[in-house]
Amino acid sequence: MELLKLAALDADDLAVISAHLQDAVLRAGDLAYLPRERRFALVARRFDWTAPDGAPPRRRLTGLHFDRVMAVRCRGIPRETPDAAMELLAITFEPGEAPSGTATLVFAGGGAIRLELECIEAGMRDLGPVWGAESRPVHPIPLDAA
Repeated sequence: MELLKLAALDADDLAVISAHLQDAVLRAGDLAYLPRERRFALVARRFDWTAPDGAPPRRRLTGLHFDRVMAVRCRGIPRETPDAAMELLAITFEPGEAPSGTATLVFAGGGAIRLELECIEAGMRDLGPVWGAESRPVHPIPLDAA
């Protein structure tokens, strides 16, 4: 079993991490902001988009962290319900005065977490366990997008 380990130091690197975490599921209790360490971290169950062709769909336990976090703002995140399930759709980055900017974790249902960053310094690492997924995530394409 090969474990994926990625680092992000710029917006392009962060886009790669976002692609690997698309459709990851997590619980609200899997999120942590550590202001003294200026770190935001989460543990998710990511869909393994790199599984070999013909292999059954699977998920992996994965950790993600951002360092040099100056502030965190949440919208639509059920923090009072730690077992609430959430689906991560994407991580975006909006540059500010270089090298700072804002990373946004976008969740299904309209939830979002905005991280004000001194600079991009993030890492994603598979933590080991792999298990079969019930199905492959599907994203219907709207008719007006063609």
